[in-house]
Amino acid sequence: MKTALIGLGAMGLGMARNILAADIALRGFDLSAKALDRFTAFGGIACDSAASAAAGCDAVMLMVVDAAQTRTILFDAGAAEAMRPGGVVVITSTISPADAREIAGRLDEMGLMTIDAPVSGGQVGAEAGTLTIMASGADAAFDLARPMLSAIAGKLYRLGTENGTGATYKVVHQLAAGVNLAAAAELMALGAKAGCDPATLFEIVNRSAGNSWMLENRGPRMMERCPAVTSAVDLFVKDIGLALDLGDSSKIPLPLAAAAHQMFVGASAMGHGADDDSLVIRAYEALSGAPVHKARG
Repeated sequence: MKTALIGLGAMGLGMARNILAADIALRGFDLSAKALDRFTAFGGIACDSAASAAAGCDAVMLMVVDAAQTRTILFDAGAAEAMRPGGVVVITSTISPADAREIAGRLDEMGLMTIDAPVSGGQVGAEAGTLTIMASGADAAFDLARPMLSAIAGKLYRLGTENGTGATYKVVHQLAAGVNLAAAAELMALGAKAGCDPATLFEIVNRSAGNSWMLENRGPRMMERCPAVTSAVDLFVKDIGLALDLGDSSKIPLPLAAAAHQMFVGASAMGHGADDDSLVIRAYEALSGAPVHKARG
């Protein structure tokens, strides 16, 4: 079986490495020459285009930013057309349920199957092969994609056969992730303004009832001036925006999500859109005038 992974960024490269470690031959494509070099060093076969990576493949996995990039790769760049008829496209990006259904419909017309399979766990989970996958698609599609999915998953949730279901679960999850991250930044900002030592505050909350996975993971980075990027601020601008869109279509108010979204938009407007998402703290620091990162280099 021929396989490919398109999108070798912070998460995609870790996913590729685990697929290769499972003795699955893998082609790859990314616009970054450095990413392709790292992929080759892991034993992957680097290709010069999305179409050449997908050529004759039974299964192609995509780890890109959004639905627009997904459509560009599959349809404009020719990846879908280059695949073997009857193959499966695995979309691991966070996109809206409507986009997932529309893309799957177009692929179906081309004789291809789709697994709508957004993932959670970030770069750490991608590198460890412990991602949570929220997946929906036909049984035949899972039969083809199972080796790749097993190589990257800590937990695979099969959520039915209708494409868009996996995306729905992921968008709702991202509401929780974004609100928890904004809440973590808010408590750190309040503590700094009120005179708490940020490092001590983090340790206390991290060991107490107010802890969250987001605080535990992102809190230390909030105290750094320039943390390494594992997930960007603008990704939460997008993802919480998708949650708000789902709320509108579902006729349910999402006031906490809306407030969190504004803080990520604010951080992005300050020039931090491509920075690590922990730097949503910069929007709070701008409002409070009390830097959380003062205790760290």
